[in-house]
Amino acid sequence: MLLEIDGIHVHYGKIEALKGVTVEVNQGEIVTLIGGNGAGKTTTIKTVSGLRPLTSGAIRFDGEDISKVPAHRRVELGISQAPEGRGIFPGMTVFENLDMGAYSRRDRRDLASDVDRVFTLFPRLAERRSQSGGTLSGGEQQMLAIGRALMARPRVLLLDEPSMGLAPRLVAQIFEIISEINEQGVTILLVEQNAAQALKRADRAYLLETGRIVRGAAASELLADDAVRAAYLGGDVEG
Repeated sequence: MLLEIDGIHVHYGKIEALKGVTVEVNQGEIVTLIGGNGAGKTTTIKTVSGLRPLTSGAIRFDGEDISKVPAHRRVELGISQAPEGRGIFPGMTVFENLDMGAYSRRDRRDLASDVDRVFTLFPRLAERRSQSGGTLSGGEQQMLAIGRALMARPRVLLLDEPSMGLAPRLVAQIFEIISEINEQGVTILLVEQNAAQALKRADRAYLLETGRIVRGAAASELLADDAVRAAYLGGDVEG
């Protein structure tokens, strides 16, 4: 198992946001977390990336307990995040944003080929390589956030709400690229409000409700489940 989230509890002050969450992510998988607002999806991602401290439980990466490892060191180990809200550097160009994604890399010899890889995945970014990040559209900023995360050469890519605020045709495009990144050998843990798209692309899925995992199954199984469809897919799995 590449990434193991083992019974984690996380607090915001006295409020318990995660109540014993356990998630397993195997090498090469796309695993998605679905659930309503406030279920604990983003908190789970932030805790894996080191941006939220654990109260108890453990996070293991490639068999090593990284529960107390700082966020920047987790990037060096191979865990990279494209955060909710994108978090790009608006005053920097597209190229400079990508370069910042590689800040933790000691070996920068293959930087140019990695930039080329991002531009192959996202041709629109190549056209705007000298444009400042703040002038990009929402979809382009999302592409840049994912591309910047890939510049760290992650083994596990954490994606937090990559489709948020995007037009439907762009949502489909982003999910196609997520599948392509996975096919290139990157394991993905995905948090997504668009449960239909997420379940179509994922191998396995976990359903969170109020800080607890209430179900874990093959993504196709949850996609076909009438109760899940009614609660999270609006009864519609098209698109």
